[in-house]
Amino acid sequence: MTALALVLPDRRRVALTGEVTIGRAPSSTIVLSDPTVSRVHARIRPGALLEDAGSSYGTWVDGRRVRGVVRLRPGTRIRLGDQVLDVVPADGTVVVPSAFTTRAGEALRLRSGHAFKRLDDGWVLKDLRSGAFVRLTDEDAELLRLLDGSRSLTQVMAEADGERLGPLLAALAERGLLSGVEGGAPARARGWRRLLRPRTLAGSGAVFGRLYAHGGSVLLRPWSLAAAALVAVCGLVAFAVLLVGRYGTPFVVADKVGIGAAVFVAGRLAVAALHETAHGLVMASYGRPVHALGVKFVLVFPYVFVDTSDAWFEPRGRRVAVSAAGPASDLVLGGVFALACAAAGGTLRDVCFQLACGAYLGAFFNLNPLVPRDGRQIAADLLSPRGMRIAKWIWAVLGLALFAALAVHWLA
Repeated sequence: MTALALVLPDRRRVALTGEVTIGRAPSSTIVLSDPTVSRVHARIRPGALLEDAGSSYGTWVDGRRVRGVVRLRPGTRIRLGDQVLDVVPADGTVVVPSAFTTRAGEALRLRSGHAFKRLDDGWVLKDLRSGAFVRLTDEDAELLRLLDGSRSLTQVMAEADGERLGPLLAALAERGLLSGVEGGAPARARGWRRLLRPRTLAGSGAVFGRLYAHGGSVLLRPWSLAAAALVAVCGLVAFAVLLVGRYGTPFVVADKVGIGAAVFVAGRLAVAALHETAHGLVMASYGRPVHALGVKFVLVFPYVFVDTSDAWFEPRGRRVAVSAAGPASDLVLGGVFALACAAAGGTLRDVCFQLACGAYLGAFFNLNPLVPRDGRQIAADLLSPRGMRIAKWIWAVLGLALFAALAVHWLA
């Protein structure tokens, strides 16, 4: 008989050797500090035989209450009060988070209506209805052949590499890519929260294709990109001079903080809309559709967003280009406003300074690999996992140094 182990709620593993008692009492083999668990809740005898020990709330196996003795098998799920324990082979690591819920005897298969493509650095699987996708390694793709509807969870576990199976099933379940498996469906917003959920504009998918065909392609030609890079570099130099010379103050226009804050916020929203437009144009240049264009709220402020998930079907270089298009747009716009600020005077200078601040703030935020934005995606595509961790540390140090320098500058 296969040696078994229990995966506890804190993800610790306990091998089932000899008799095992489970309960709240300190004398139990497995102590669960939960008021819904009885002092001596359940007992597992040699041979992986589970029985309830007269608990208050009962012991449940795969959704059915235990009455008498139940033999445990790999893939079995045990519930004691509010605590859930998974049964796995002791010699194979299969840890599947709680988002994955299915009975051991049920067959596993992918949902119909998905796209699957080989990339230069792995595979990508996308649900064509929800737009959810998951990146896969070659080993993960090999495991997918087991999810053809002819095998139960127990049978899949017996054939698969346990260390890879758990994370794969969890990723598929969380994105709703497994047929008949609960998980991945986000809770629907209620009450006032419905006002903050993303709103998709009907028929918006073809906007960027038309925009690219009617003049947008000019912005992506080599001479246009070279001019944009020159503006971005010169603008950064001009903005540094403005900061050192104290030619502007954030959130202040014509000595009015209220007007300055309004200009900054309005400019930031406009820059964010152009940021997303840049993503969409680069997608269109590769012949990939943008499936959705809409509005979402970030920190109660409205922002335009585009769905560029189909970029995952492109090679690494093109994925980086799609991700980098947004921050590049921020840097170019920041450069335009910084140069205008250096050339203008009076109130116009203050307005341009606020717009430049908003653009550079957006670029810095989106290039930061510490948050799930464009910078993290670029780092993930360009670097190994170790390299990405190093990049996060470097960026964190640079961010702290910049913050400290600006704080000292304005304090002085």
